[in-house]
Amino acid sequence: MSDIKTIGVLTSGGDAPGMNAAIRAVVRTAVAGGISVKGIMEGYKGLLENNFIDMDSEIVSDITRRGGTILYTARCRDFMTEEGPVKAAQILKENGIDGLIVIGGDGSFRGAQALAGQGVNVIGIPGTIDLDIGCTDYTIGFDTAVNTAVAAIDNIKDTSMSHERCSIIEVMGRNAGYIALWCEIANGADGILIPEKEQFDEQDLIENILSNRNKGKTHHIIINAEGVGNSLRLAKRIEAATGIDTRATILGHIQRGGAPSAKDRVYASTMGAYAVDLLAGGARDRIIAYKDGKFTDFAIDEALAMKKTIDAYQFLISRLIAQY
Repeated sequence: MSDIKTIGVLTSGGDAPGMNAAIRAVVRTAVAGGISVKGIMEGYKGLLENNFIDMDSEIVSDITRRGGTILYTARCRDFMTEEGPVKAAQILKENGIDGLIVIGGDGSFRGAQALAGQGVNVIGIPGTIDLDIGCTDYTIGFDTAVNTAVAAIDNIKDTSMSHERCSIIEVMGRNAGYIALWCEIANGADGILIPEKEQFDEQDLIENILSNRNKGKTHHIIINAEGVGNSLRLAKRIEAATGIDTRATILGHIQRGGAPSAKDRVYASTMGAYAVDLLAGGARDRIIAYKDGKFTDFAIDEALAMKKTIDAYQFLISRLIAQY
């Protein structure tokens, strides 16, 4: 172990199933190594408000089955100001925090980068259902969220079939289309709308629906990513153009909640333990990742400079095999 005596841990940005597993792993790995842990409530907001709690092995007992985060999370505009990270770094110092573990997405990591610029030793754990962090092939919560969406689409298909309807289903993902793409491959659909493919031709979509109807298909599914949005208006336009009863369903925050999948529990736990090991081993300012089949880490500046795009082959096969 290094000279790390006390670490802080916070969750920031949107909650993601599996965050609690990461918290448990951080706390119990640290305690096993003789390191004290302070939980910071409500993310960067709680940090600026000096809202800390002492954590031990008992406080994280039986939390891995719960969605959300026991540390809560909140957006914090004050932290985005020039003064925010300066004040936060001082508060961490006053509380004796030798290293900070931030569980969150890209925006949370930008905050962590700002803290690193103030001399705070920060380790980031990717926690976002969007799967949109460039340095990693896995983010905590994506597996659970996409399985929730897949199950919901299966249910909507049943009623869509019964009413011979066209259903537009909007899934989450902010400006990323990974949930939508995975759902299209897993569920099948007449079409997919994702922000990464900006040149969307609505007329092509309408013609595809009509073509499938002429072939004998009696119901239709369109999967729309949140970053494209406007599902309700799109449903009205499709109904007007095709004469087919068309409904829009926005799945929304149902995808964030619920018990985490086994994968999210295990991978999040591994990342949480890894974060403590990095701090204890003397590493500074790293982002943990799952890349090419193994857990690894990158310098925070390098990680945030990485870009992520939709896999071209997956998008191609979605068009070839996902028609149902």
